[in-house]
Amino acid sequence: MSQQASGSWSELLSGRNGLRSLALAGGVALHAVNVYIVATVLPSVVADIGGLEYYAWNMTLFVVASIVGSAVTPKAINDAGLRRSFLVAIALFSVATAVCATAPFMGWMILGRTLQGFGGGMLLGLSYSSTRILFPERLWPRAMALLSSMWGVATFIGPAVGGIFAEAGAWRWAFWSVILVSAGLAVLVITQVGARDTERSSVPVRVPTGQLAWMVVAVLLVSVASLSDQLIWSILGVLAGALITVHIARIDYRSATPLMPKGAYRLGGHLGSLYACMALLSLVMTAEIFIPYFLQIIQGFSPLAAGYFMVLMSAGWSTGSIISSSRALPATNRFMQVGPVLTTVSLLGLAFVLPLYQPSDLLPLATGAGVLLFGVGLGIGVIWPHLLTQLFHDSPKGQENIASAAIITVQLYALALGAAIGGMVTNAAGLTEPGGLAGTQHAALALMLVLAVGPAVAAVLVRPVIRIRRARAASPATAMPS
Repeated sequence: MSQQASGSWSELLSGRNGLRSLALAGGVALHAVNVYIVATVLPSVVADIGGLEYYAWNMTLFVVASIVGSAVTPKAINDAGLRRSFLVAIALFSVATAVCATAPFMGWMILGRTLQGFGGGMLLGLSYSSTRILFPERLWPRAMALLSSMWGVATFIGPAVGGIFAEAGAWRWAFWSVILVSAGLAVLVITQVGARDTERSSVPVRVPTGQLAWMVVAVLLVSVASLSDQLIWSILGVLAGALITVHIARIDYRSATPLMPKGAYRLGGHLGSLYACMALLSLVMTAEIFIPYFLQIIQGFSPLAAGYFMVLMSAGWSTGSIISSSRALPATNRFMQVGPVLTTVSLLGLAFVLPLYQPSDLLPLATGAGVLLFGVGLGIGVIWPHLLTQLFHDSPKGQENIASAAIITVQLYALALGAAIGGMVTNAAGLTEPGGLAGTQHAALALMLVLAVGPAVAAVLVRPVIRIRRARAASPATAMPS
């Protein structure tokens, strides 16, 4: 799709398109706001009901369940249509949120977070898949940027809600407030998503249960290994997770019910490189789980202040998505080259800045950390909409819904493994033993260094994608998406 043929923001955000955009963006926003609320209140939750050693599990199992939820969306769309699928997802998410709000101990909280993840994963998968169904092709890049920007919106709402309730000693009410947002989204879906708005396949759509089961096993193995105080078990856990991931790719490649579209497992191929870049960049977001805790323990930030520093990363992502979404092909290719490098450099800077303890002169440190966090997200944001749009155009015929749902599956699987590995790295570096200031400083340094590897590799893998984009643009017979 050429730049001249692309739709405008006014077309996307006005009339019926505008209301539908609000409904789809609301699905992403509900999930995202909840993520930031939980990240902000979790230190207060741990202080109240205990379970510091399971800190990362709140995100790990949430994301694992989100993978399963997003993977069932093609079947849900095919069998029940968009409207019914959205309403089921909202109902599940709301019930799970009530479970979290009533948690008397960490095990109960983790159960609620797991159920929340399933409903939230469905919402994400439905929102992204619906873009192709509800909007014309010329609006896809803008719609993708809009959905990505909801994480930025959530960065202002989530920490405010979580921080206010946490500082008031009423973290449970932060969860109850999310249910009100769910009710508003349900009204939007009922009024703006038609019962006939769907794409039905002529053949039955099945859920790849075998591949999903192995994904859950891989993440749980790494998570359990992260609880060990012996390094050898942690290393074995990571190796087991990597081997299972390779096994998943092998069985999915030959499966009659694939989780990923054809070509997704060829790293040298266009589609494989796109998905690999998404996975490596998604790993970076693991930092958001731990940053509020680092800032509260090392720098003495309040829950509200720590929450808002954390969200600078997502604010950078949203800013980058909006800035780059309307640019012409040569500019977007440059963004795709520079973005992963900017993220890598910013993470290395955070490895130096975050562990510093300067309570008497906090302003310079806070400013530096804020700029670096924004840079991490900005680097991802300038490349992300173009990875998604490229996938839409390169999806194999007849597998468009699978390819769309696979975006969320890859993103969430990477985040789940990243959260599990993050828990392993921080625990091994001293977060829980010896704990305290010194242990948290070591954990912050180790985590940022490990996370910097992902975007550094993505900077290499994105090169063949850019070469293919340039080759297509040079061919008069080939239209090239911006």
